[in-house]
Amino acid sequence: MLGLIIRRMLQLVLLLLGISFIVFMSMHIAPGDPANIIGGPTATKEDIAGIRESLGLNKPILVQYFDYVKGVFQGDFGFSFQTKESVSEALMSRFPNTLNLAIASIIVAVIIGVAAGIISALKHNSWFDGAATVISLAGISIPNFWLGAILILIFAVNLQWFPVGGLTEPFWTLEGMKQLILPAITLGTGSAAMIARMSRSAMLEVIRADYVRTARAKGVKEKSVILIHCLRNAMIPVITVIGLNFGFLLGGTIITEQVFAINGVGRLMIESIAARDFPMVQGAVLLVATLFVLVNLVVDLVYAFIDPRISFD
Repeated sequence: MLGLIIRRMLQLVLLLLGISFIVFMSMHIAPGDPANIIGGPTATKEDIAGIRESLGLNKPILVQYFDYVKGVFQGDFGFSFQTKESVSEALMSRFPNTLNLAIASIIVAVIIGVAAGIISALKHNSWFDGAATVISLAGISIPNFWLGAILILIFAVNLQWFPVGGLTEPFWTLEGMKQLILPAITLGTGSAAMIARMSRSAMLEVIRADYVRTARAKGVKEKSVILIHCLRNAMIPVITVIGLNFGFLLGGTIITEQVFAINGVGRLMIESIAARDFPMVQGAVLLVATLFVLVNLVVDLVYAFIDPRISFD
């Protein structure tokens, strides 16, 4: 297991180097000059040249990239072109909102998805199974921005059960939970649908296994058969989907944060892209990529606890 962790950490470094290079080059090649945006419409050519020199944008692009990577290895992600704020501080101030939203969304997705998948498998070809299949397809197909707007219209504007947007209170307070419910449902619906489909397929495969029939023939209670013999063996592919979805949720909060006016990393990334704020965009992408790899590492480690037969050697 230690060898796996070391290999993954080495892979993480190489992966982040590749991602940083792609993002860095994409931002610099794309149309638009941050110096023009900072200078404004009244800036002269001399003003623009001075801004470019102060930001280091007059250097060759490869020199700029190697300077950036050198700073990252020293823990310096640079400063925002727009606000002059440290990129690290800006990301850390907004990251808790993104993390809380992603955790709340995956909780919603797991509760709904696993429960629906198990019941669908146990009631195979029943009306519930058919309804769950239709709802799952709808959940995967519905865009987040549309679902979020509908939930705001119904539950925030008309019924006034929840706030319209924002995430200003701690999540453990009642007001904080109320602020999280609608965004979590919006973001978690698609993941819940995928988890439900995987849970159903995995449970159907396990239920028909010989050892399950043997357990029932020996008189083991049906509840024990489902929870001990079926569910545990069906969870490995489900955990894979949960882990991948949690990684995607961390990076996929952009639209949901915009819809619900949540000051998270996703919203910061959109604002930074529009302002051509290179250091902020690069820092945000590296943060999300790092978390995605770490989540997948945790999923691999969980495998060993669920199924001792799995070896990482």
